[in-house]
Amino acid sequence: MKKTPAKTDAAQGEPPEKRPDFEAALARLEAIVERLDDGNLPLAESLALFKEGTRLAKVCRDLLSDAELQVKTALQDVQDDADVRFADRDEADSTDFDGQDR
Repeated sequence: MKKTPAKTDAAQGEPPEKRPDFEAALARLEAIVERLDDGNLPLAESLALFKEGTRLAKVCRDLLSDAELQVKTALQDVQDDADVRFADRDEADSTDFDGQDR
């Protein structure tokens, strides 16, 4: 049986808690794009920036996916709570004041 290593961000080789936050990663990515758009960089530097940019793009995608999942989970929790409350209310409405079913 294979041992699974501790969870790391595959794009960075870093644990998730060491990843930059979304805003920092996006700001750095935007700066890289501006530098690459200028077109006045040596090939080696352009390639290094491109690699960093693709890594940061993956970090941003992963963070956005995590946020989307959290929003969906929160919305589902709210919906589940509402469903339970309405079911309880409907059950109470179907009973007479003396506790007998109608």
